[in-house]
Amino acid sequence: MKHFSSKFLLVASAFLVLSSCSTMKKASKSKKGDNTAAKPAAKKADKNGIQPYSKVITKDAKSDTGLFTVHQLDDKYFYEINDSLFDREMLMVTRISKTASGLGFGGGKQNEQVLRWQKKDKKVILRIVSHNVVANDSLPVYQAVVNSNFEPVLATFPIKAIGKDSVSTVIDVTSLFEGDVKPFGLASGARKAYKVTRLENDKSFIESIKSYPHNIESRHVKTYSAGNPPSNGSTGTISIEMNNSMILLPKVPMKRRYFDERVGWFTSTQTDYGSEAQRSKKLEYLDRWRLEVKDEDIEKFKRGELVEPKKPIVYYIDRATPEKWRKYIKQGIEDWQVAFEAAGFKNAIIAKDAPTPEEDPEWSPEDVRYSVVRYLASPIPNANGPHVSDPRSGEILESDINWYHNVMSLLRGWFFVQTAAINPEAQSPEFKDEVMGRLIRFVSSHEVGHTLGLPHNMGSSAAYPVEKLRDAEFTKQFGTAPSIMDYARFNYVAQPGDDGVALMPNIGIYDKYSISWGYRPILDKTAEEEKETLNQWILKHAGDPLYRFGHQQAGNVVDPSSQTEDLGDNAMLASEYGIKNLKRIVPNLIEWTTTEGETYEDLDEMYGHVISQFNRYMGHVSNNIGGVYEYYKAAGQDGAVYIHVDKNHQKEALQFVIDNLFETPEWLLDQDIFNKIEYSGSIERVRKLQARTLNNVLSVGKMARMIENETINGNDAYKLTDMTRDLRNGVWTELRSGKAIDTYRRNLQRAHIERLAYLMNAPNQNGASGSRYIKATAVNTSQSDIRAVVRAELTSLQRAIRSGLNRTGDSMSRIHLQDALERIDVVLNPNG
Repeated sequence: MKHFSSKFLLVASAFLVLSSCSTMKKASKSKKGDNTAAKPAAKKADKNGIQPYSKVITKDAKSDTGLFTVHQLDDKYFYEINDSLFDREMLMVTRISKTASGLGFGGGKQNEQVLRWQKKDKKVILRIVSHNVVANDSLPVYQAVVNSNFEPVLATFPIKAIGKDSVSTVIDVTSLFEGDVKPFGLASGARKAYKVTRLENDKSFIESIKSYPHNIESRHVKTYSAGNPPSNGSTGTISIEMNNSMILLPKVPMKRRYFDERVGWFTSTQTDYGSEAQRSKKLEYLDRWRLEVKDEDIEKFKRGELVEPKKPIVYYIDRATPEKWRKYIKQGIEDWQVAFEAAGFKNAIIAKDAPTPEEDPEWSPEDVRYSVVRYLASPIPNANGPHVSDPRSGEILESDINWYHNVMSLLRGWFFVQTAAINPEAQSPEFKDEVMGRLIRFVSSHEVGHTLGLPHNMGSSAAYPVEKLRDAEFTKQFGTAPSIMDYARFNYVAQPGDDGVALMPNIGIYDKYSISWGYRPILDKTAEEEKETLNQWILKHAGDPLYRFGHQQAGNVVDPSSQTEDLGDNAMLASEYGIKNLKRIVPNLIEWTTTEGETYEDLDEMYGHVISQFNRYMGHVSNNIGGVYEYYKAAGQDGAVYIHVDKNHQKEALQFVIDNLFETPEWLLDQDIFNKIEYSGSIERVRKLQARTLNNVLSVGKMARMIENETINGNDAYKLTDMTRDLRNGVWTELRSGKAIDTYRRNLQRAHIERLAYLMNAPNQNGASGSRYIKATAVNTSQSDIRAVVRAELTSLQRAIRSGLNRTGDSMSRIHLQDALERIDVVLNPNG
């Protein structure tokens, strides 16, 4: 998915300047009978209706100089555009600035366009420019591309005045931001979801428009009439403050670097109709900062010496950031210096405190010249690292890291539940500043990685053998994963006695490799000519798991080696260690989370983290069932890109789930905790845990991939019929033993029947739509083997239950089994 910045703008409005009346009043007689003198006519506008500058921009105007000079007169706004800026391309990013509950989040991008301001006769025209379709202007096809890519007109503005020096043009842009100009407001998907019908003009207004040397920032409040508002439903409206950022794009675009899926990167794309291929060609290139070697240092660079870039990447720490956390955020930023050294640069990324108002009264985080870590007093437990890039070249122009105050709450929960079993520093509801500071540094490094162009590398952590994560020497050198861009949070594998083991990742081997691959200059070659060198850099490490990239998977997890929050190369072994640590934490939760005289709020929160962590382990393991590994390769490399997970590995994964989750996890059921945090809910909590994983095991996509695996690999595959039988035997063990079925197991068994019933009527599933992130296996459920296998499974279960009824003497168990038979009969014979 692509990151963006929280700065940019545009502004507009429509202001009617009234001409003075040119009709002379008739002479009237005074009481004395004298004629009064006639008043002179007011000065006329020229024939195009253009007023004198002083009539439009009066002495009462508040003027802000920058990219355009912005004039404010009461509630009207004017742009004074230097004529040299007409026909220059400008990037407009529309984001949510402030929002109500349920209406997205502050900084959430809504739209992005390239704009062009043009002067034509007595009007200024605002056009939307597309760079999606291109062709070299020297080719015959270029004209066809131009003809099919006409730039739509977004708005037109009458020229109100010509600047004092006759090299600038004044227009009224109020209507651009007060009106419902859709690209500058709420995104179309949100309008549809909230059933927006119209803009309520009387409740919409411009908050501010500010001009900086390279950008203009506008904020405006939009109130829409909505049939389905997510909050404050009684008003029938939604109100949201939008921010439009307009930035001047460079005259000369940066040289591109073309993307390769074997190295993860955020990208920009175009469709090229001018290539020699017999079809249009998709061009995809990296989003990256413009790091260039100084002319005087080129020979040093060629000799392999580190050189400073012409312009380093500089991040400023927001003035609002608490003093005690600033050094840790700065350390996280400058941790990336080692990666840029691998690319041939020293001092390529620098962190600075924002100047004080006394040092620089003009400094503003809204100024596109400054990339800022912005500290936000918000309950959102998160941080994010968006950036804005030039769509023509991928050059990152600016980036803001949004640092929400409550990210510390999230860090506290993760660090506690993943390390408290072995780490005394995590065994309390509040951490020492040094401990929290180190966690902040970790998150800072991760988010900076995004602003440099790097997406999550969820395949990184699978490079390390699980047992190595218990090795102090290994983890101190290599951290918990080869990439800090993985979600390899903290070392939940380490056990008591593993003294000195590292608990979190650092800038790792993969991070240095990817930054070098994306940023090391290749001198005297075009972007196209670079490709061979870039390919050789990849092939140098081909097959080495330390240099592997694995996409984050949205929706279904297909590749179990590329999951969020996991560690090591074996989910079962890593989760076994993790569960051992959770079992050590639960008996100590009350002691570690409570303070005399305080409530049990921290106990409740941390017990919730234990449940969530246990659920993650079950997801890590169960996603091996029906899994397919994805190893990106290019033509000419040996081996398959897609490989089914080994049969025995899948069987082991299912058995792990049966043993650790479907067998009731009694260690989670601590009544001393429950009687302090809830009046009921423990049974429902376990039911949800079990049902979630059960449904994941019996997902349509997994079952379809198992059928395909068997079709291709025969007996070497874990067959769907074998998996459903093994699952049935694990869920319904009491049918063979005659043992009483307790409440938790009865709930699980009903969940099993309900899932099988769902699969008998499950809708068809569409495949992924070409996204690298969205994973979905296409299945026609009515024509696949899935329903036939499920019907056979229900029939087998029906027979087993009838037989089991004769073995149990427990009355509640008999009631449950008789009910189960009725449920199955309804599924198999819906018409009676």
